Amino acid sequence: MKAAQDRQKSYADKRRRPIEFEVGDQVLLKVSPWKGIIRFRKRGKLSPRFIGPFRIMAQVGKVAYRLDLPDELSGIHPTFHVSHLRKCLADDVAYVPLNDIEIDEKLNYIEEPVAIVDRKEKQLRNKTIRQVKVQWKHRKGSEATWETEDEMKRLYPHLFEM
Repeated sequence: MKAAQDRQKSYADKRRRPIEFEVGDQVLLKVSPWKGIIRFRKRGKLSPRFIGPFRIMAQVGKVAYRLDLPDELSGIHPTFHVSHLRKCLADDVAYVPLNDIEIDEKLNYIEEPVAIVDRKEKQLRNKTIRQVKVQWKHRKGSEATWETEDEMKRLYPHLFEM
């Protein structure tokens, strides 16, 4: 039995590499869903899994790193185990600057529509739903979303004034 376990372990360990970061690397921080952190929007399937990016300030021991956290996260200890970090692979131009983000009093992210890009009618069995493709502020070109025209007229009537 022990020989079989050792053989399986050796096969599994061939692809396994230790996670290591360098000082100055950009990493994403895993948000703990079981601790009920509501600060980063709602809980559930659509809640963010990682926040950041944050710069690594120092390595603490073999498997922990100290991060440069912003003042909004001052209540969180800045040292994290590697299992809570993920390498940030995107370039810096893909991120929205922190000072451009608008947040309400409940710390929810506020998005504003900029323009209506396209229109279409979706035919259901016994009714037709009119939809508009909306370009949002602080999103890139391909990030436009389809929304119902009635809902957008109710929330943002200035988009439909000619």
